[in-house]
Amino acid sequence: MNALVLLVFSAAGLWAGYHWVGRFLERCFGVDPTRLTPAHTLRDGSDFEPARNAWVLFGHHFASIAGAGPVVGPALAVIYWGWGPAILWLVLGSVFMGGVADFASLFVSVRNDGASVARIAGIEISARARIFLSLFLWVALILVIGVFAIFGAKTLIQEPDAVIPSFGLIPVAVLTGWLLYRTRLPNLIATGAGLIFLGALLVAGSRFPLHLTGVGPWDSQTVWLIILFVYCFVASVIPVQVLLQPRDYLASFLLLAVVGIGLVSIAWVHPSMLSGAIEKADPLVTTGAGPLWPMLFVTVACGAISGFHAVVSSGTSSKQIASEAHIRPIGYGAMLTESLLGVIVVIAVGAGLSRVDAAAALKSGGPISVFSRGYGNLSAWLMGDYGRAFAVLGLNAFILTTLDTCTRITRYITTECFGLRNKYAATAIVVGAGAFLAFSGKWNLLWPVFGTANQLIAAVALLLAGCWLANRGVMAWFAFIPAGVMLLITLSAFVIQLRQSIFYSGSDVAARPDWMLTSLTAGLIVLELIFVAETLSVWSRRSAGRRL
Repeated sequence: MNALVLLVFSAAGLWAGYHWVGRFLERCFGVDPTRLTPAHTLRDGSDFEPARNAWVLFGHHFASIAGAGPVVGPALAVIYWGWGPAILWLVLGSVFMGGVADFASLFVSVRNDGASVARIAGIEISARARIFLSLFLWVALILVIGVFAIFGAKTLIQEPDAVIPSFGLIPVAVLTGWLLYRTRLPNLIATGAGLIFLGALLVAGSRFPLHLTGVGPWDSQTVWLIILFVYCFVASVIPVQVLLQPRDYLASFLLLAVVGIGLVSIAWVHPSMLSGAIEKADPLVTTGAGPLWPMLFVTVACGAISGFHAVVSSGTSSKQIASEAHIRPIGYGAMLTESLLGVIVVIAVGAGLSRVDAAAALKSGGPISVFSRGYGNLSAWLMGDYGRAFAVLGLNAFILTTLDTCTRITRYITTECFGLRNKYAATAIVVGAGAFLAFSGKWNLLWPVFGTANQLIAAVALLLAGCWLANRGVMAWFAFIPAGVMLLITLSAFVIQLRQSIFYSGSDVAARPDWMLTSLTAGLIVLELIFVAETLSVWSRRSAGRRL
């Protein structure tokens, strides 16, 4: 199969979904561009603040949701099961499931004064549902913070070229935010100035790579983790228009450049796929992968559907959106753009490397190394030897944006769950819990469980969207059906992971079970069943009341 043909059909499917399914969702939910959004009605100059325009908020939203997930998941899926299932799930999943969940989460949160998905669960289902979901979200997001901090630290160690651009972007973002919101310069001029500074940072990073050594008893990874958690605290408490909006806006251009160069490279080189459309299980390659059903769907994760997207939509984006007319391009459009990134990853891994080389790169450097090597091979005609480093740099920028957004959202949930109104104290608890996880040494055991938990949040988001529509007498099958599918997938994946955690520990099948992983997996299964049972119970009582 020629990779260009694969790309064209995938892009056409995503484009058709944006126009047809996206407009269908606008009609069903009743998007009203004349209605004031919470960014205007609850404007406080800190969390509720309308973005300068739709593109600024798109940049924040896309930068926040497109972390390591759409790279790691598709790269693993190609190696484990082949490019065919990965491409189908990326396109169909994002158009009919992921995009629906993201659109619905953003819209419903906007209509509920920027409420989180947990608070919406309390409104549309019951107070008990809100409690269960709030606790689940809090734990899941702490996992994101801890694990992504590790990813960020490791990347800064392995790619010292990324240090200056990653942290130099912070003052550049503050300057860009000042130009956008204080001087009221035209958006093109303010953006151009920010991008010029960003380009200078990229050049400086390549010429002056920073190798951070340990300090006293701390190794380099520990030092980087401390720096990242200090950054998370500061970024979470300052007003969104000062750093969060402009930083994510500028960073989005970096990842869009990665996407753009990838598209041009595939069109120019038009390579053939080296891996098969469907790969047979190879114990040397797919150890720990599990069966295609259901593990493909939770492995690809963010590239097709992600619960974290719903958390971002109802956490920060709904508080900054200036008009309901922007919901489709930001909520639905960003999801499809991330899916396109996933398609590029599939092609980079499937056409840029043989399966044997990809498996070797996975063993030696992990899925990010697999993607960067494949991307480097495809873009060598244009980027020379810099393609691999450029791909890693773009990915690292989004790991950092995911970190600061996730910290702010978890602070919101901490306030909602525990009534802690002091944002500094709430943020300190969040950062402390994430740091404890990162320094515990067990993050690698929790990451596979989080992948499944993330999909469960997506199923819950779809379920809430269906409840919101049904409570208002609007057809909701397009939300309930994918919600049921994702609940089945996540429950099946949890059972498989529970079995593996009991009978396997790492690569040694004779080792004793990992009871920490076993307990967490079992707890998430119980939580899923309780939440579904609570929803069905409430709806059965409401249906009986309507019949009477």
